[in-house]
Amino acid sequence: MSRIHEALKRAELERTAPHAPPEAGVAARFEATTVPFERTAPTAAAPAAEPAALTLEMLLERCPQGNWDPDPQTMLFLQSHGHGTGTEEFRTLRARLYKVREKQPLKTLLITSALPAEGKSFVAANLAQVFVRQHERRVLLIDADLRWSRLHLSLGTNLYPGLSDYLRGAADLFSVVQRSPQGNLFFIPGGRPTPNPNELLINGRMRELLQQMAPLFDWIVIDSPPAIPVSDAALLAGLADGVLLVVRAAQTPFDLAQKVRQEFRDKPLLGAVLNCVPAGASYGSYYQYRYPKNGKRKD
Repeated sequence: MSRIHEALKRAELERTAPHAPPEAGVAARFEATTVPFERTAPTAAAPAAEPAALTLEMLLERCPQGNWDPDPQTMLFLQSHGHGTGTEEFRTLRARLYKVREKQPLKTLLITSALPAEGKSFVAANLAQVFVRQHERRVLLIDADLRWSRLHLSLGTNLYPGLSDYLRGAADLFSVVQRSPQGNLFFIPGGRPTPNPNELLINGRMRELLQQMAPLFDWIVIDSPPAIPVSDAALLAGLADGVLLVVRAAQTPFDLAQKVRQEFRDKPLLGAVLNCVPAGASYGSYYQYRYPKNGKRKD
């Protein structure tokens, strides 16, 4: 009891001493951690902090257009005519998302699937492409599958520096954003492999990134890991306005698709995208209107 009494007595003396206000200890620790950071010149390990208010002019000035070599097998809208197989289905999906946007805030979209190899990255890449084909639409595509980043292969560009580098503080925002040759599509690749992607996604920097980018873009499309093997998609869904679940036709087990639906019941799940439908099985294949050379439609 004597030790407890002595400790309480010392605490009382410290509180009443005129030279030691109640917040002195906390304030001293706060100043010691913040002031050196503000005054230290940026290095490779500690990149310069982003400005408080990011503007489009800053992004355009510091993110020059790149020379991409996209994969024509997976990037449907980079063909000159833009009317290949599957393009009409993506236009339909775009129209339905705009319908949803009329009723609720919708800008940041998360694309996920139950299992790997179901086409979520394919859907994310082409959804970004179909958005950006509209006049003066700016789109940010983010590869947030830090366990198996693949979007850079479809776009034909570099893997890093990317999202993982930014999240762990090894790169600033301007160095990880790439700008497409077309101009209005911006891309953040996955970045260097990391042993702890889950911890990076919850450290707060991902939320800050989306908050800074949202005012500058019409749409933000995020490719996430599959939902069943890891929890990354559920974490990212909390940062998105809407979630699309990609289901591969004749391959995704029904019970797993239902499991994802249940796990996302408190998330903004908008619906499912059926991928790899056999040719001729979709409605889009029946609505390819053809007109004769005289301009009159044949009934």
